[in-house]
Amino acid sequence: MLIAIVVTFLVNILLGVPLFICLLLASLIGFYFVDFSLAYRMVPQQFFGGINSFALMAIPLFIFAGNLMNSSGLTSQLIRLANSLVGHLRGGLGYVNVVSSVFFAGVNGSAVADTSALGSLLVPAMKKEGYSTSYAAGLTAASSLIGPIIPPSIFMILYASLTNTSVGDLFLAGVIPGLLLGGAFIVMNYLYARKAGLQSQTERSSFKGVLQAFWYSAPALIAPFIIVSSIVFGFVTPTESGALIVAYALLLGLLNRSLSFTKLREALVDTAILTGTIFVIIAASSVVSWLLAYAQLPSQLVVYLEPFKNNPTVVLLILSLITFFIGMLMEEVSALMLLTPVFFPVAIASGVDPVHLGVVITINITIALITPPMGACVFVAAAVSKIEITEMFKSIWPFVMVAVFAQIFVICFPSLTLLLPSIFN
Repeated sequence: MLIAIVVTFLVNILLGVPLFICLLLASLIGFYFVDFSLAYRMVPQQFFGGINSFALMAIPLFIFAGNLMNSSGLTSQLIRLANSLVGHLRGGLGYVNVVSSVFFAGVNGSAVADTSALGSLLVPAMKKEGYSTSYAAGLTAASSLIGPIIPPSIFMILYASLTNTSVGDLFLAGVIPGLLLGGAFIVMNYLYARKAGLQSQTERSSFKGVLQAFWYSAPALIAPFIIVSSIVFGFVTPTESGALIVAYALLLGLLNRSLSFTKLREALVDTAILTGTIFVIIAASSVVSWLLAYAQLPSQLVVYLEPFKNNPTVVLLILSLITFFIGMLMEEVSALMLLTPVFFPVAIASGVDPVHLGVVITINITIALITPPMGACVFVAAAVSKIEITEMFKSIWPFVMVAVFAQIFVICFPSLTLLLPSIFN
């Protein structure tokens, strides 16, 4: 049954069928093997039931807040701050690229949006500094992976809705792994800059200049602290936190007079389109997830991993390997929705902490954004950098390997992930 579902899904993807229809067609094939009479009742029930969750209401709110902040001109201020901090170093624009992604992570948490915004601004400048186009595009795509890991994170909200895990704990747990991933790309850029003999074309900023950059970008830097602290200290639910940050972004736009009615309308339209895309995929994925659970796939996977049940690290490595290959062929939201219900009982039975598992799955799904042939950030980076997608596919693999090594480090040292949640709890 599982092979038939996968083959049906891949064939329809190659034919260009919309993703949610691919998932529904694959589920119908699965019902044929189980009991097709169930399809008439369970497909509509699970399709609409999958998105009937109060927690999922946080997703459009966080997306809208990110769009509002981008429309308010905070993008250039964050890049200015990053440039004042590290732009004067050898190969400085590479560091600016990574540090800007760390700052952007607290604004919208969207890797694709970060790739588009940073790529259009930094890739041409990096080429002038001496970077190859393929490296500049690859670093832009790879550093944007930090966005969905450092809060707010749509992937973590989805995971929490499926497993009843605390969103606040997940947000706290993502901070150190996100910074670790950023540090890995900084080391990679340092080695590249030395090998290529790059020199910075930017003078060191004065202390006054750094303070000014902090002052102008402070409204954006405060946003993630508002989100996390309001949830962790129990003032609001994740959904209410999303509404709070939308109000904050609207207030910023009105105070600095950068948010016109046209920009507000564009932010609403972009939010509606992206939210609709995500929710219809969630709905279709819920049908397939229910089918896999009904077919007892998780229990079968537990049997296969029985020899490793006393070694949670090995279990996580095996599950990560499975996710890596599935992520190469499947859109990220649908992969998360399909794999989490299967992996969660397996990992918990092996003694894995649910918060640590959530961060590991989030990183796995995020890495899929830069793995060919389905990585969305790869296509966006190639488009904004104006290079052939085949060249992009070849040059992205060193960045994928760096991200994988960072992921293995997070798996092997769960205390890094659980440090902040344990402190605040």
